[in-house]
Amino acid sequence: MKDPLALRDEVLALVNATLRSPAETDPALREAVARRSTEHAGLAEPTATLPETLEGYVEKVARFAYKTTDEDIAALRASGYSEDQILEVTLSAALGAALARLERGLELLRE
Repeated sequence: MKDPLALRDEVLALVNATLRSPAETDPALREAVARRSTEHAGLAEPTATLPETLEGYVEKVARFAYKTTDEDIAALRASGYSEDQILEVTLSAALGAALARLERGLELLRE
């Protein structure tokens, strides 16, 4: 079994790799997407601002990922995003939502 205390380091490595490593999208955008996704998942009050073309998609990934469709991707492509950029936005949104849910679970354990 993996050492549960090592999870923190692995989560930080995942955050850095997803949000801060060189990619097609700017790290500031990926961080804003992740932050906005945590807000949609109910962890924080809205503070992050996203381009209008991404807002609905990020909310859908954060709250109802199973409802994303080919049409959502096509709309982003039509707005000028490449497949790599869409993947990076999707991963950032999913990571933000996952971190929000992890934090909520840890809060319950602390009670």
